Amino acid sequence: MTPLDPATIAPPFARYSHGIAVPAGWRLAVCSGQLGIAADGAVPEDVRAQADLCFANIAAILAEARMTLADIVRVNAYVTDRAHMKGYMESRDAHVGTPPPASTLMIVSGFTRPEFKVEIEVIAASPNP
Repeated sequence: MTPLDPATIAPPFARYSHGIAVPAGWRLAVCSGQLGIAADGAVPEDVRAQADLCFANIAAILAEARMTLADIVRVNAYVTDRAHMKGYMESRDAHVGTPPPASTLMIVSGFTRPEFKVEIEVIAASPNP
């Protein structure tokens, strides 16, 4: 993967790439948005803990495709309050590889249940095995 961060535009605001070029012939995995809910249904109060669960769920999905979090090329994330951005970004930075993926973060009015504070969806790419 090749990060696309042209010198002719402003640099990224945080640890992400403006774009990622995926080599020809690589396979993709697309994950639906994951919420911060454990297998037993528990939802932590803390946004960082919710985001960490989102990435744990994404890791399990990617493992089904023989991929890891290091294969993520694109992250779309949604938080319910500007105050949740920091916890989400700390989690993202702890879980994604290098080069950092392309990333978008949006503030939304809410999710299906009021206790959810963050939702994360990804696209991953890896060479064919």
